[in-house]
Amino acid sequence: MVAMRKIKLVLTLVGRVINEAVSFIVFSVLDLVDFILCFVYKVADFFIEAEWKPCYCSSSKEAITGSGKILVSEQGESKIVCLSSTKLQLEEISDTLYTRPSLLSEVSKLSMKEIKKGTARSTFSVNSTIVEMLQGKIGGQNLHPIPRWSDCDCKFCTSWTSNCKETLFVKTDGPREYKGQEDVLFIHGFISSSAFWTETLFPNFSSAAKSSFRLFAIDLLGFGRSPKPTDSMYTLREHLEIIERSVLEPNKVKSFHIVAHSLGCILALALAVKHPSSIKSLTLLAPPYYPIPKGEQATQYVMRRVAPRRVWPVIAFGASIACWYEHISRTICLLICKNHRFVEFLTKLITRNRIRTFLLEGFFCHTHNAAWHTLHNIICGTAGKMEKYLDAVRDNLKCDVNLFHGKDDELIPVECSYNVQSKIPRARVKVIDKKDHITIVVGRQRAFARELENIWRNSSRC
Repeated sequence: MVAMRKIKLVLTLVGRVINEAVSFIVFSVLDLVDFILCFVYKVADFFIEAEWKPCYCSSSKEAITGSGKILVSEQGESKIVCLSSTKLQLEEISDTLYTRPSLLSEVSKLSMKEIKKGTARSTFSVNSTIVEMLQGKIGGQNLHPIPRWSDCDCKFCTSWTSNCKETLFVKTDGPREYKGQEDVLFIHGFISSSAFWTETLFPNFSSAAKSSFRLFAIDLLGFGRSPKPTDSMYTLREHLEIIERSVLEPNKVKSFHIVAHSLGCILALALAVKHPSSIKSLTLLAPPYYPIPKGEQATQYVMRRVAPRRVWPVIAFGASIACWYEHISRTICLLICKNHRFVEFLTKLITRNRIRTFLLEGFFCHTHNAAWHTLHNIICGTAGKMEKYLDAVRDNLKCDVNLFHGKDDELIPVECSYNVQSKIPRARVKVIDKKDHITIVVGRQRAFARELENIWRNSSRC
């Protein structure tokens, strides 16, 4: 038995070393590829759209432009100051958008003086780029709201353009007429859609639940059939305000339950803190909460935890590509998202239409601009706020808090749910064996629907 443990320990250590070595090589190559793609896309944008498009790879010392927008960045906290004739508004953004360690940048930016001193800069910083991307937002100019040449232009992805009001796509179920029933808001995770709920849970809710609760499942800003404006920074404020404008206000929602998955958990907590007296219960699936060690920069620490730049496990590799490489991830969107109709057709053909493709629709129907900014500004950008949100839920809200996590989740580890419980002792954690980040719902939708109904009914009695 002891010998077997030693062998297992040695194999684990060897595997870790191999993973580290291969990862270093692979991501060094990807650094170079992304650097080259930067120039490729600038040329392509110029010839196709007749203007140079800003990205987060160039550098500039000036953060003030004639558009009246100023980037304020200090110690990892960044805000865009938008000035207009009537108001001053702060748009909070994550510094991870323009500050990401890169082996290539370290080498290219070393000066002879720095080499002699034995020091090196490990990050590249782009301030004015963010200001350039927002030019015209306050001034009334349109920055190609639909779509860019590298985005999909099918009816499904651009259906929002036929609606004069920029509101989210909302799928509803339950009573058609409001007669005092309770409301439930479902918020999906990163690169997903409302179908994550409507194709799994909604058909499995009991008739009693559907007569007692109004169910609202949204496509988040930039995903599914919701608006995908190219001039949006997809900040926390933008996400919250459009949820309020699309669901809470038009449906006169006064109190409600929230069910959220992954990235959606961050929005759920922020929404709960903003409307503390309205929340009946919080159900969070795989919440991405990483306590920040003392001395660490919150945004950069969370970026490394979510996207560790490792080739294994595969889901971590995918997250790293999406988070670290602006132009490689845009290329993936160009190849897959722009051609999602063909990919879906091919999937149905290969599987002989034996599987439902709603997960593929949610995964493919977004723009690179939406995914890139949402990932950085929500998951990384709120890292320093999560503790305050959880403290507020613990101290100012009396609602039930329930956490569900798949034991085999390789993207958001189980420890994240226990981290939330450590901040909110009344929170109940349920870890599901042999389930991961997706199968925590998909594949056990009937059982989970019953669990949710019990949560809502018990919360209503309080």
